[in-house]
Amino acid sequence: MQIDKNKTPVEIIMSPINSFIAKETSGGIILIISTVLAMAWANSPWSSSYFHLWHTELSIGVGSGVLSYSLHHWINDGLMAVFFFVVGLEIKRELLVGELSSFKQASLPVAAALGGMIVPAAFYTIFNFGGPGSHGWGIPMATDIAFAIGILALLGKKVPLSLKIFLTALAIADDIGAVLVIAFFYTSQISYLSLSVAAGFLAILIMMNFIGVRNLIIYTIAGIGLWLAFLFSGIHATVAGVILAFTIPASSRINTKIFSERASKSLRDFENAGPGGENVLSNEERLNAVQNLEEHCEKIMTPLQRFEHGLTPWVSFFIIPLFALANAGVEIGGNFAGSLTDTVSLGIITGLFIGKQAGIFIFTWLSVKFRIASLPEGIKWKQIYAVGILGGIGFTMSLFITNLAFSDPLLIDVAKIGILTASLLSGIIGYVILSISGNKNSTAAGHQN
Repeated sequence: MQIDKNKTPVEIIMSPINSFIAKETSGGIILIISTVLAMAWANSPWSSSYFHLWHTELSIGVGSGVLSYSLHHWINDGLMAVFFFVVGLEIKRELLVGELSSFKQASLPVAAALGGMIVPAAFYTIFNFGGPGSHGWGIPMATDIAFAIGILALLGKKVPLSLKIFLTALAIADDIGAVLVIAFFYTSQISYLSLSVAAGFLAILIMMNFIGVRNLIIYTIAGIGLWLAFLFSGIHATVAGVILAFTIPASSRINTKIFSERASKSLRDFENAGPGGENVLSNEERLNAVQNLEEHCEKIMTPLQRFEHGLTPWVSFFIIPLFALANAGVEIGGNFAGSLTDTVSLGIITGLFIGKQAGIFIFTWLSVKFRIASLPEGIKWKQIYAVGILGGIGFTMSLFITNLAFSDPLLIDVAKIGILTASLLSGIIGYVILSISGNKNSTAAGHQN
């Protein structure tokens, strides 16, 4: 292997790690490893240590103001709020400038997402209406965007870019639905005093956006206050992450023309600073030019972009894998077949694997049939159907809603088995169908050329 002499030893060591992180599939790979590790640990001779770990109490605070929760609670209510914050940033970006920014662009993925929520919930309800698991109807409604996009990325050029865009927009619209379901249907007793405090923090955040505050630290502090208010309100604390995201400014301090002029001047100042060796520390004028350029780059980036860019790697490679490690572990035991045939598990499997593909495909077809939307160029109906199957990978959000829907450990374990089974089926079969349709398309293209 040829070594770049211009790189430092640390850069040479970190290069393969940085290359791995940059790949679309990397987050999904880490998530799979965490899931397998959780399952293996929970069914090993050391299983008691797995379950004991997540019940370990962790206290944070000063003096009398102390929050004391289990490690599992901190992950699901604390770290996952950061995940929902990033989800909220993605939703806001898509609504402003992305695939959901106009009715024409949004109609198809929104229709698909709507079908992918209604039909799975109906399938689940058929199996569990009036039973102890009836409250879990929201479990099969959500799609795991990391896994689904990761599978498309594995297929590379076998699938058109427009299909990836469609799935991404569908998953984001799906996330909007999941957040609304959590906020309105999976809440405990509401504290209106805490909600009033949350409203106060929200008003402060909106005012900061309006008057032009762009400091990320100030938004972070106010965001923590909003999260704490939601934590005690009865509405799940992660909803605060999405609400916070919508208050983050999506405009920069300077426009592109001013940035171009100022950046060009800084580069000219750098070039005209005179001889000073390779290190900028030996030339103060050059150092000032670099610092000015850095300041201009910060001003052209919107707070929304800066938050999303900074937090996405943490979410993909730490928060979601840790969530999977803490929540995916379930003891299979000798009654695995019984767990699969339990009404909760059957409702989730049929909802995710059958309901998702049926709902996404039928609602997409209807929206095109009635000319509400049009099928993107280069996409075939077989590929839409395959994307519907991939939509059945409900992993992260489904596990999250499971913890909100049920308090009975037996129901939670049965639901986890259903989620893992349905997600595995959806991922494998969706991949196979897309791979076959991709090969046919490639062959046809080759004959035409």
